[in-house]
Amino acid sequence: MTRLQADGAMIHSECEITDCIFGGFTEVGRGSRLTHVTMGDYSYCDRFCDLANAEIGKFANIASVVRVGATDHPLDRASLHHFLYRSASYWEDAADDDAWFACRRARVTRIGHDTWIGHNAQVKPEITVGHGAVIAAGAVVTRDVAPYTIVAGMPARPLRARLAPDLAERMIALGWWDWDHTRLRAALNDFRALSPSAFLEKHGG
Repeated sequence: MTRLQADGAMIHSECEITDCIFGGFTEVGRGSRLTHVTMGDYSYCDRFCDLANAEIGKFANIASVVRVGATDHPLDRASLHHFLYRSASYWEDAADDDAWFACRRARVTRIGHDTWIGHNAQVKPEITVGHGAVIAAGAVVTRDVAPYTIVAGMPARPLRARLAPDLAERMIALGWWDWDHTRLRAALNDFRALSPSAFLEKHGG
């Protein structure tokens, strides 16, 4: 396996990348389309993801065929069709509706640190997914997800807490996702072997 790099993303084949910023040790799976996305250090998306207008934190785990920030259509006009705003594709004398695209781009979806979005899940525009949260495979997220909460279903609803509230608060306060690469390596065995409470006790959380 090719080692990931500290200075940016590994972009696999057949991807479409538009106006994106990638942190270190990031990865974009084959056939994915990313538009106006910021992806924090160590985060990745697997194959055939479609991510738009999103701020993704560090250590986010995004499974295959996930959609984040899906673009929407105008519900308050005479038609839903994109000839209304992609007009230049249909007529030589018509301009695209720049205001509509600006409105779409302003509806930013925010994905926290150390999150997991399961296969074929969707997170709608303007949603915030808290640090440590888990979105089950196939879920459609239409409301904000609290930190360290597992949600599932269509629409997604809380299933259970990933960590007890006191541990979640301490983990967020510890903020291990901001540790440098050397410190992460030094703590690797603890990440692997210790329970969350034991990890917090050892590392000062």
